[in-house]
Amino acid sequence: MFSLHQLRCFLTTYEHGSLTAAAAELGYAQPSVSEQIRALEKSIGAQLFRRVGRGVVPTTVADTLRPHAERTLAAAEEARRAARSVMALETGTIRFGMFGTARLYAGAGLVADVLRQYPGVRVELIGQNSSDVQDELRRGRLEAAMIAVPQVSSEGMAVTPVARDELVYISADPTRLETPVTPQRLAAASLVMPETTWRADDSTRIILRQMLHETGRNPQTRIEVEDVETAVELVGMGMADSVIPRGAAEQLLPRLAPTAGLVALRPRQFDTLAIVHRAGATLSPAATLMIDLATRRIQSIAEPINPR
Repeated sequence: MFSLHQLRCFLTTYEHGSLTAAAAELGYAQPSVSEQIRALEKSIGAQLFRRVGRGVVPTTVADTLRPHAERTLAAAEEARRAARSVMALETGTIRFGMFGTARLYAGAGLVADVLRQYPGVRVELIGQNSSDVQDELRRGRLEAAMIAVPQVSSEGMAVTPVARDELVYISADPTRLETPVTPQRLAAASLVMPETTWRADDSTRIILRQMLHETGRNPQTRIEVEDVETAVELVGMGMADSVIPRGAAEQLLPRLAPTAGLVALRPRQFDTLAIVHRAGATLSPAATLMIDLATRRIQSIAEPINPR
């Protein structure tokens, strides 16, 4: 039989494509990681990696093993959390996934909500983009999270929509804000868009691509940036326009682009925000608490779906 330690060494090596990098992340000597991989290969009866230069390349067997190893480690982590859940609510660390834009206008309030009830805990809000957060869920590093629905792969996940946040067009040119922005106008606009690292999976861009489908065009980005704050600042400078969630616009425009304004899209478009966790999982008291507080917090800001 193989051990959880062997699976952890295998997955880390798989992710990095390097025994040396895996050892550095795990805090072990490289020969120790190599030994664990060899022991796992002996247990399975097949080679998992081939050496290529200074790195390693996974075999077909490794590709097949990977999702099973992830589920096994996730189940073990869930068992560990369940055993320590009572203590965690008093003095431990509470971790919750929340993608960047929602965290921008709900994160601080959520942390304050938790600490008012449990002043002894340590709080971690994890993630920049919904796809980033979902990956943490899939690997078992998070129990639950709030992410944007268009990016959720529902396979193996329980998805509960809780609110929707309207997407709005922002510009420093008042003539562009006189009427709602149609697909034809949007297709011709010069845009600055955040989330460039996740541009293929970003929820807002997915919605805009669907909106522009009838025009046969995609949104034209003049500028690509990582964070929504930079995008809003550039809009305020008149460098480009953008489309962002209304909640973010209402938080950031007065501070970063006071001369800019917003207008709706036509037809109106919405990001749906959902609570997500692994299907069938027994959630710890800490995760249940965070789900409840995050839902209440986001529903006080965005338009509720099935309000509590």
